[in-house]
Amino acid sequence: MTVQGSPPTRVAYLGPPSSYTHQAALETFDHDSHEFEPQGSIQDVFAAVQSSSTFCGVVPFENSTNGSVVYTLDLFADRQRTYPDVSVCGEAYLDVHHFLLGYLSPSSQHVGPSSGDATPTTSTPSPKRPRAHPLTDLRHIKRIYSHPQAFGQSEAFLSTYLKGVERQEVSSTSKAAEVVSKDVSKTTAAISSKIAAEVHGLDVLAKGIEDREDNTTRFFILQKAVDAANGSCVTAPTDDENGQGWKSLVLFTIDHKSAGALADALMVFKTFGLNLTSINSRPSRIRPWHYIFFVEFQGRRELNGKGTVNQALEKLKETTEDWRWLGSWEIKIGSMS
Repeated sequence: MTVQGSPPTRVAYLGPPSSYTHQAALETFDHDSHEFEPQGSIQDVFAAVQSSSTFCGVVPFENSTNGSVVYTLDLFADRQRTYPDVSVCGEAYLDVHHFLLGYLSPSSQHVGPSSGDATPTTSTPSPKRPRAHPLTDLRHIKRIYSHPQAFGQSEAFLSTYLKGVERQEVSSTSKAAEVVSKDVSKTTAAISSKIAAEVHGLDVLAKGIEDREDNTTRFFILQKAVDAANGSCVTAPTDDENGQGWKSLVLFTIDHKSAGALADALMVFKTFGLNLTSINSRPSRIRPWHYIFFVEFQGRRELNGKGTVNQALEKLKETTEDWRWLGSWEIKIGSMS
């Protein structure tokens, strides 16, 4: 809580304004006591937290439909030790519903519901039927802008109604809307949000084009580790002795030439009764086919060095080449099934 009369606490997020990350930040932090600062990339958010130019940062981590955000994983991998103090201190969930935004064609007319059947191919003999259909003629669209995650979350619609149209990746869905708003040819479109349409004055060409109605993105709240020592940066820690209401994230590398090395590392969590909730990997870039593993599990690392998680981490040292703790945070209600 910001003391009355003191300047607002700055929060960095992946922008521009109206991005899904911006919406997640607005739902997480009190507007009166926080100032939201858009960043051009996920890397810029990490840099803002590491340099202490902002108190917290908000970045996308994974999507329920399209999986992990590899850019975020790579920054946590921190191969050059650029962000050694950045850690996770909270999480936020946002229901994501994509809109196709652009400009109506001069000869455009309303398009009624179609069969929604995509053309079968050798690789996809039974293509998935999209949940939505265009609200207008899309034949004038020559290029689509969006974030890679949004493309992956809207594949059924794109392969049915915009098959063969060039796709251009940008840093965020709101950036895509910004780019399209400046296109004088009016032949481009963006996969973005309804709010972005209002901000940039774009027409809604289709709505709800995500493949799944339950499409949800999870965001991580970042804070500098020296600041996170007092607990969560989102809410005050609860009296949870066994840590079941918390999650932690750790990364490690192993000797790939040693048979069962990964199994031995994972067995540590089983031995100490820590439930794994996700596992990811990224190339270490130390040598070919050598990986960094990211393990998320239920439990909280105690600052006093005691507790089950600390015991497990001590044991993990014996089964890995290197490891790094990336934070503990309270689980958001409804996020665990």
